Amino acid sequence: MIHEELQKLERLAVQASKKIEALGAENELLREKLAQLEQEIQGKEQEIHHFKNKIKISNIVDNRPVNSEDATEMSDLINNYIQEIDHLITYLSE
Repeated sequence: MIHEELQKLERLAVQASKKIEALGAENELLREKLAQLEQEIQGKEQEIHHFKNKIKISNIVDNRPVNSEDATEMSDLINNYIQEIDHLITYLSE
């Protein structure tokens, strides 16, 4: 009787161990999927940001009114682009 109970407990322990292992593998797959989706979201957010900048630049080029906050942001962005171009020109000149 005790021997049967021990065998039953051993089978249950093996089943629980297999289940824990399977859940661990599933957890790892879900973590990888989450990391991949977070990267995709970050990429999409960057695309949206660049698209908004293109719209702002288009508005400036078309002489449409742009609110002062956007104009300041665009001015800073253009200045940063100019500085990057200057750095590249300097680097290529060397």
